Amino acid sequence: MADLPLDYRAIDDTIHGRVRLATMAYLSSAECADFGELRARTGVSDGNLSVHLRKLEDAGYVAIEKRFEGKKPVTTACLTEAGREAWIAYLDRMKAMLFGAAPPA
Repeated sequence: MADLPLDYRAIDDTIHGRVRLATMAYLSSAECADFGELRARTGVSDGNLSVHLRKLEDAGYVAIEKRFEGKKPVTTACLTEAGREAWIAYLDRMKAMLFGAAPPA
């Protein structure tokens, strides 16, 4: 089947969810952020953010690191190379749909 510019089926559903979209957008510029920073930026609950970060991690789009600073647990999420590539592909697909042009090959 031809790659149609308005083919919504090519949109990455892993990224397209609102919280995951916001998380990917933030990490695309920040590269890494701790859990509290992501929670503040996305405005969601701890549990909601955890679920969405897990989906992004399972897809290989973010790497999660858990460590302790003193006795305080710190969770950091970093955009992976695969995540950056998926983000760029997602943006290209959205541009193609918005502007009616085929995405770059």
